[in-house]
Amino acid sequence: MTEKTLLQDLNARGLIAQMTSEEELEKHLAEGSVTLYCGFDPTADSLHIGSLVPLLALKRFQQAGHKPLALVGGATGLIGDPSFKAQERKLNDDQTVGNWVEKLKAQVSQFVDFDAAENPAEVVNNLDWTKDMDILTFLRDVGKHFSVNQMIAKESVKQRIDREGEGISFTEFTYMILQSYDFQQLNKSHNCTLQIGGSDQWGNITGGTELTRRMNGNKAYGLTLPLITKSDGTKFGKTESGTIWLSANKTSPYAFYQFWLQTADADVYRFLKYFTFLSIEEIERIEAEDAAAQGRPQAQGILAEEVTRLVHGEAGLTAAKRITDALFSGDLSDLSANDLEQLAQDGMPSSSFEEMMAADNTVFEQPLTQILSQADMGNGKQIKDALQRNAVLVNGEGLGMDANMNAAEIFSQANAMHGKFFMVKVGKKKHHLFYY
Repeated sequence: MTEKTLLQDLNARGLIAQMTSEEELEKHLAEGSVTLYCGFDPTADSLHIGSLVPLLALKRFQQAGHKPLALVGGATGLIGDPSFKAQERKLNDDQTVGNWVEKLKAQVSQFVDFDAAENPAEVVNNLDWTKDMDILTFLRDVGKHFSVNQMIAKESVKQRIDREGEGISFTEFTYMILQSYDFQQLNKSHNCTLQIGGSDQWGNITGGTELTRRMNGNKAYGLTLPLITKSDGTKFGKTESGTIWLSANKTSPYAFYQFWLQTADADVYRFLKYFTFLSIEEIERIEAEDAAAQGRPQAQGILAEEVTRLVHGEAGLTAAKRITDALFSGDLSDLSANDLEQLAQDGMPSSSFEEMMAADNTVFEQPLTQILSQADMGNGKQIKDALQRNAVLVNGEGLGMDANMNAAEIFSQANAMHGKFFMVKVGKKKHHLFYY
């Protein structure tokens, strides 16, 4: 892939929201290997799938011969980015942010190649060049280059100022200066000439290109990626059970795989362009075949496989598919005790009766609706509705409404698979493994 083709490919995928000096940037990328960076602030102990587009963009640039820097914001993470946030972020302590930085370093390392012969990736931390800077130096040498008038006019800040009763603190107001200083520092130390990020970062990125020009006398460029939206207006990356994380400890490979399998037809071909490395031609072929075929589209399965493999590797994908096959098309009676143990290890939501009884020895005196609700299988009304539809299955057998008050009998060890396991299914998608 040539450098010009890279920008054309990004455009074809709908992955470019804004660019500074488009023609100049295209020429700059064509001149040879360029160093670029993208920042990831540690606001939790894992990135979520909202970070996938910029992570994969770094990978796309590296595959085209450029050198990616993944910046983990040990400093900016202590401040909090106000961009398009409704209210002030909660500030976290140094130790918490420091721990999150280390976890994020490991995560971003999955997506770029640190051993490439000519353009190896690097992880950098902006705490390294800010921790020893005193306030007077910061104000005199960096702050003097920023016009408060222009900062207030930035859309991301303007929205906070205009929102009645909210406003913005001086702490968050300075975030733009800190991020701009990152670009200037990386330009000086790594000859970094391009910053990429989400479209909500446009004001911060252009601040960095301007500061780099003023302090270093160098030309720098910015490129933003679209913030992902769903066609039905609901928030991308959120489900009933919460955020979809990149960490297998927070979102299992199985749950991750299921999230992508459930992508709406109206979104799936767009998401194939955003989140996979399949060519545009291959994606168009998949869409044409789905349009011509009768029945279930193949696109969701391809998307789920490609993205799960990217994030969790072949082992994670295999585990996710094994659980899916067992639950949705397999016969539970054919599962061995080892298979069921493996389901729990692979990330199937599960609960130990021993732990439940240790916490409350009257647990089996509770209605079934309450037990299943505590296992995040729905609220009481949803579970009652499912019982009325005979849509609550325990070890493959449907339950009626009379089962609601009979939890002790339902979960008797005499009824358990292999004397130990109960697979409970509510509706079509929610599963939970209870065990003794």
